[in-house]
Amino acid sequence: MKPRSRTLVFHKPYGVLPCFTDPERRPTLADFVPVPDVYAAGRLDRDSEGLMILTSNGLLAHRITDPLHKLPKVYLAQVERVPSDDALAQLRRGIVLEGRRTRPAEVRRLETAPDLPERPVPIRFRKSVPTTWLQITVREGLNRQVRRMTAAVGHPTLRLVRIAIGPIGLGALEPGQWRELTNGEIERLTQWTDAPVPQRLTDRTGRKRVRG
Repeated sequence: MKPRSRTLVFHKPYGVLPCFTDPERRPTLADFVPVPDVYAAGRLDRDSEGLMILTSNGLLAHRITDPLHKLPKVYLAQVERVPSDDALAQLRRGIVLEGRRTRPAEVRRLETAPDLPERPVPIRFRKSVPTTWLQITVREGLNRQVRRMTAAVGHPTLRLVRIAIGPIGLGALEPGQWRELTNGEIERLTQWTDAPVPQRLTDRTGRKRVRG
């Protein structure tokens, strides 16, 4: 009998690699998730924290990461100084990175700091430089995208926490904790990845095309 697939949500701590092995013996997912044959559906940089989806279902992993059906990913970003309305508008329009403009982002400035677990390595703190928390939603997965976008408008990211991928949220999971998705959550996730391809991603014959 073919074993059933398993899909987990994991709260990746700061400093943990988003993979299960490392020749340099740095902390990896294997130090926290003792579940065989699951793999990360997308990445989260070592110096970033928060939600990762791990699954043994190759089709689901592909649908989550497929650039034609890129799920919205929601981040909390602590940035240097207080971004102006113009800086926020630039992020919302999209930022040119290496000659390519990112898709428009949803960005809002938070009035108070979010309630997050303490990071084991505190951010660098300068008394003369205030910080601001932003909630940023992107719909693509470029390398270190949020950090590069905020740096491009003059506000480097000091701490980055992913709190949602599509309909799946981090919830009450503490750093290092994981849980299995329910059948209902997997169904909602599948429905999101089944959403119609946006018109701009089809050619005039109606066939799908890949951007970029």
